[in-house]
Amino acid sequence: MNTMQSSLIRKDLRGITANKRLLIGMICVPIALTVVVPSIFIMLVHFMPNDLNDFEAMLRKLPMGLQLDNMKNAVISLIINNIMPVFFIIIPIMTASIMAASSFVGEKEKRTLETLLYCPLSLKQIFRAKILSSFIMSELVAILSFILMTVVTQLEILLTTGGLLLPDISWLVVLLLLSPAVSLIAITLIVRGSAKAQTMEESQQRSSLLVLPIIFLVVGQFTGLIFINIWVLLGLGVLLAMIAWLLMNGSFKKISYESILR
Repeated sequence: MNTMQSSLIRKDLRGITANKRLLIGMICVPIALTVVVPSIFIMLVHFMPNDLNDFEAMLRKLPMGLQLDNMKNAVISLIINNIMPVFFIIIPIMTASIMAASSFVGEKEKRTLETLLYCPLSLKQIFRAKILSSFIMSELVAILSFILMTVVTQLEILLTTGGLLLPDISWLVVLLLLSPAVSLIAITLIVRGSAKAQTMEESQQRSSLLVLPIIFLVVGQFTGLIFINIWVLLGLGVLLAMIAWLLMNGSFKKISYESILR
């Protein structure tokens, strides 16, 4: 990466943090998914009767070492370590959709696209700089969201159960492999779509379709059709990382100066 690419990345990061409307959107969604949703689950479990029949089928799928004697603790562990990772995957997609959707469209709306294309960078270098700036912001939001979720949920668990139920090793797979892979796929597709879109709304509408597979995973998790564990997350992460690598190396070939300026 050269100095010009670094300057472009810093410009994009400053632009997104200076836009209060987009910044609020990037903050509200992660807070809802990592604080509000798990807090609702924990409170529901706390006030539910001890015979939690609705979760019994899912609990039987847990490894024997994780089937805790306390039913409520077992359900909370199931929520934190098996259900929440699926919700968490939505965060890099939503952050990427806000950040990456404004990449080329933002330049068009501010009438700075022609100036950007005149800079001493190839289209490939500009494209990669746009992807990297969105990726940095997406991963920063994901890491901060995980820290916030861990602090809030552990405090709630401590107050309701008298102990702690820390996230297990599956979260390492989510944070170090799955989240970056999903983020790169979303960003690459969105930046490529952003180069062809004429307005921010058009670009964001296209990117919203990326959330649909995650919704199917959430539904499958609650209906018992799919049980998300560390091996599923690892396999999914490796597959998505390969897809992200292929997209990163092939998508820029489909973008030309004519298509961007159209």
